[in-house]
Amino acid sequence: MAKFSLVAMGGTFDIIHKGHLTLLSNAFTISDKVIIGLTSDELAKTKGKILVNKYTQRFENLTSVITKNFLNASFQISKLKNDFGPAVLEKEVQALIVSDETSTQGNILNKLRSEKNLPPVQIITIPMFLAEDGTRISTTRIKNSEIDVDGNLLSIDK
Repeated sequence: MAKFSLVAMGGTFDIIHKGHLTLLSNAFTISDKVIIGLTSDELAKTKGKILVNKYTQRFENLTSVITKNFLNASFQISKLKNDFGPAVLEKEVQALIVSDETSTQGNILNKLRSEKNLPPVQIITIPMFLAEDGTRISTTRIKNSEIDVDGNLLSIDK
């Protein structure tokens, strides 16, 4: 039996990589159901992100990756128009899955939940998955052809 009945997590999931899979794997391991906030194109733009894929494609890619890698996973993908989406409003959410990079979001979320008279969520920080060179895997590094989606270094001929 899972530790939680419902957890939340979020991300842009522009190019899905090993770091994303690590977060998803942890979420599905500890919870019966996962709400995944998928950053809207508009929110991504306000955060300075230059997307490879529009929201509908990212939604399809994420759904496909989950159904392929996490058999029988119970999940819901919600469009994030702000930093927290359903994690602020859903009383049943028990935990928030975050990376080292986004761990401070948990305190902000719990403050917002408190203002709405909702119970705090447990913040579960998952260490960043590192690439072959010991630095974090990121979509930016993949787009720059430094690494592949598994964190392997790509040789750059100059």
